[in-house]
Amino acid sequence: MREPVSSSMRWSIAFLGLAAVALLWPVVISAGSEGGARPVLVIRVEGVIAPSSADYIISAIKRADRELAQALVIELDTPGGLDLSMRSIIKEMLSAERPTVVYVSPSGARAASAGAFITLAAHVAGMAPGTNIGAAHPVNMGGQMDKEMNKKVTNDAAAYIRTIAERRGRNVQWAEDAVRKSVSATEKEALKLKVIDLVSEKLDDLLAAIDGLAVTTATGKVTLRTKGAEVKRIEMGLRDKVLKVISDPTIAYMLMMLGLAGLYFELSTPGAILPGILGGICLILAFYAFQTLPINYAGLLLILLAVILFIAEVKVASHGLLAAGGITAMILGSLMLIKSSEPFMRISLAAILATTGATAAFFIFMVTMALRTQRQKTTTGVEGLIGQVGTARTPLRPEGSIFVGGELWSARCEGGAETGDKVRVQAVKGLTLIVGKEAVAVEAHAAPTQDRSGR
Repeated sequence: MREPVSSSMRWSIAFLGLAAVALLWPVVISAGSEGGARPVLVIRVEGVIAPSSADYIISAIKRADRELAQALVIELDTPGGLDLSMRSIIKEMLSAERPTVVYVSPSGARAASAGAFITLAAHVAGMAPGTNIGAAHPVNMGGQMDKEMNKKVTNDAAAYIRTIAERRGRNVQWAEDAVRKSVSATEKEALKLKVIDLVSEKLDDLLAAIDGLAVTTATGKVTLRTKGAEVKRIEMGLRDKVLKVISDPTIAYMLMMLGLAGLYFELSTPGAILPGILGGICLILAFYAFQTLPINYAGLLLILLAVILFIAEVKVASHGLLAAGGITAMILGSLMLIKSSEPFMRISLAAILATTGATAAFFIFMVTMALRTQRQKTTTGVEGLIGQVGTARTPLRPEGSIFVGGELWSARCEGGAETGDKVRVQAVKGLTLIVGKEAVAVEAHAAPTQDRSGR
């Protein structure tokens, strides 16, 4: 007769079964992904390659690795961007476990400068009709470089793009010319020169064209099964969207100006609180954006000088000279704040003129109101009594009391005055008002004359 299985034996068998499932699960998932069950992840990258877009792309690559996606497609349209952000992206692309596909689209898009590097680094590179790639010569965002430094930076960029092109089997000579000679190519020229792998009208055509293609990732060869695969788009998170917006040079400039205005209001009207809080937030956001921008500190100092001159104009009567100096310093500082030969890294001239004009108008208004207030006669306090007319409540011989300004005051009148006489305040000495008798025009009323004839 068979002996019954013990409870401990049953638990052991169950544990071994779970362990086997856990060990074989990655293999099952991998097999499923190769068989086309896993989706294709798609992200859209537009604008300047900056820390926000770098975080977006890197997080998408990691997600594709984590979910064992068929591939990650990066729809790209960029004029270029920051070298450090570009290298962070490429480093992640070269070590990716799942295939990355860069698709320059839609028609009219470009992969210029840093975008050319990123496209060449992809496992598969595609372009839509009417797009272009190239012009990857390094640009010093802080201004002009000396000849020797420019040569070093160019050589470094050329070596880097050669390494990328060799690793992905692309045209090495064209890649180097894109850096050294700033050459560009249309999608047809790029395909003919073997800079990219294919030209596709739309994303579905691209996925169908690369189906069955074998690429080498960090973990070995992977065969793409993208035809008919589910397309899952990954939107940029709120954090990355905010960082992308404030990293724009014009937005960063506006944040700085709003921050300075907020702090000025807080200092000029202590206790307001809200302007100080908003100003501090705006300045912190501006300083974060400045980390990714080529800031010229001479321009920043000129803007701070302009604010100081505007404040001084309110305190010192300079007949507009300080305000004029402030406007000049603000315009020059704004133009110098971000110095770059790349249009996308410059502050909008319209924003500079609008901000400078609004700031100047505000401080000119403040100066006008201050001067008007200074010229007005004092109407409150003891000083406000001078010139007012009161009524003697007691005889002034020469001292007594008068009623003026709604109050009873001690007064002194050298010429003397009787009770009920009108007196005008001439000065204030301590708590005694010095007054003078007010001349009262008396209207003459002719008395009726008696008719001597008795009529």
